[in-house]
Amino acid sequence: MLKAEQLSLVRQIDMVFKELEEELSGLTSGTVFLQIRNNTIGKFGIRHNPIAGRNGQLSEEPYGLNAEQIHSFRKMAIEALKYKRYWTHGEISYEFALRQGAVVVDAIMESNYNMANLLIQRYPQKEKGASTYRKLSS
Repeated sequence: MLKAEQLSLVRQIDMVFKELEEELSGLTSGTVFLQIRNNTIGKFGIRHNPIAGRNGQLSEEPYGLNAEQIHSFRKMAIEALKYKRYWTHGEISYEFALRQGAVVVDAIMESNYNMANLLIQRYPQKEKGASTYRKLSS
């Protein structure tokens, strides 16, 4: 069985879009998000835009993205990876909306770094076994 870290990010995004296909088919706008750690997608999903309400009534969208629009969205999401540079931890968000029959996508990339890891890599501890408590001789 393959592990997620053995799959390329492109293949993982393809799998995400296959999983979200039914949900996307009921939406005309929102944000698909991917949380990435070590170039592996962990949590992913869709942030729906607010459900419109008028005169005390909430109404569901009568339609969403069709198969061709979802395919186009997936291609743009994969194409956006060309702009990912160096980082391995972060989030990619794809804001999408249906405009005049075409899906419009804006990709937002967020890199995350950890100061503790950076300090350990650049300034390793000189004394092995350092601890908060000093050693007491017996």
